[in-house]
Amino acid sequence: MIAVRGLRVRLGERDVLDGVDLDVPDDGVVAVMGPNGSGKTTLGRVLLGLVPPTTGTVTGVAGLRRAAVFQEDRLCEHFDAVANVRLVLPREVPSGTVAAELSALGLSPRAQRQPARDLSGGQRRRVAVARALLADADLVVLDEPFTGIDTAARAPVLAWVASACKGRSVLLITHDRDDATQLDARVVELGSPAHGH
Repeated sequence: MIAVRGLRVRLGERDVLDGVDLDVPDDGVVAVMGPNGSGKTTLGRVLLGLVPPTTGTVTGVAGLRRAAVFQEDRLCEHFDAVANVRLVLPREVPSGTVAAELSALGLSPRAQRQPARDLSGGQRRRVAVARALLADADLVVLDEPFTGIDTAARAPVLAWVASACKGRSVLLITHDRDDATQLDARVVELGSPAHGH
């Protein structure tokens, strides 16, 4: 289990997080919700090891393999969808396996062969989600992972993500309570930064 205790992160002149306590189980999803500026993304970045705590402790992350869907897709623009996902996979994983997973996420075979720069926002998001969740990671941070995926297309993506999250520690950062419910997540509310929590 990952345990966050008394976490405070000060960036510049302000406390982005102040006194956060949180447990993320080894097999389960914790959804972090709260207003913009409440430190949700910063919390994810602390768990990924990208931002050090100012004070407080984070235990249970040492040695974990980590993956993330960031708010921006961070794709290699000139690679196609399959090649982008294969970047995080062992060489022996066949392209056909990746293509099947992308199809399950609703990405057409034609879209899978296009350079990432030519994909729509929702298509790019699917590639980013596939890349994070097909990676061999123990901890996955999903920061607004369904942005740009229209409501009609969300159900198969959510079902795929729910299945892919099994057996891992997952931190879901979202504004959408329905997404948290679909992923069977425990919801933790972060308060607005002005008032602590």
